[in-house]
Amino acid sequence: MPSLEQVRPVMLIDSVWRMVLRLGFQFARAWWYVRRPRHEGALVAIYVGRALLLVKSSYRAEWNFPGGSVRPGEAPDAAARREMEEEIGLSSGTLVPAGSACGIWDGRRDRVHFFELHLDCIPELRLDNREIVATHLASPEELHGIALTKAVAAYLGRDVCC
Repeated sequence: MPSLEQVRPVMLIDSVWRMVLRLGFQFARAWWYVRRPRHEGALVAIYVGRALLLVKSSYRAEWNFPGGSVRPGEAPDAAARREMEEEIGLSSGTLVPAGSACGIWDGRRDRVHFFELHLDCIPELRLDNREIVATHLASPEELHGIALTKAVAAYLGRDVCC
């Protein structure tokens, strides 16, 4: 077990990272509202039984699915797998395509590809405590009372338009 002297610098570094991410996201959103860039993303709805695994990022108020941007030349499923590994340390399982949704979210013209991963039990997750700071396994009934990103809300409403 790490000593308190070892933990303090890590906690300080993590808190600085969270602050930089929060500020950076606010600046990016302002820029996106002016420029309206096109963006392509991939999100993974991880089901454990009927419950959905949600992630909380340090820079937004809403809960989301693991995922992020699709890089140029990258396939959406590869982006989903990469982001899932980066954000929560999960790299196994079969991703099932689950459609896509379009919208103007956070000022960007967004197209998000959805994938589903069905698990029997929740695996051990590894959070970086910088970008992703929490996870929550939400029952279907609970989802109505949780603040969700617009992309997750579109997925849950099955507003597939692309």
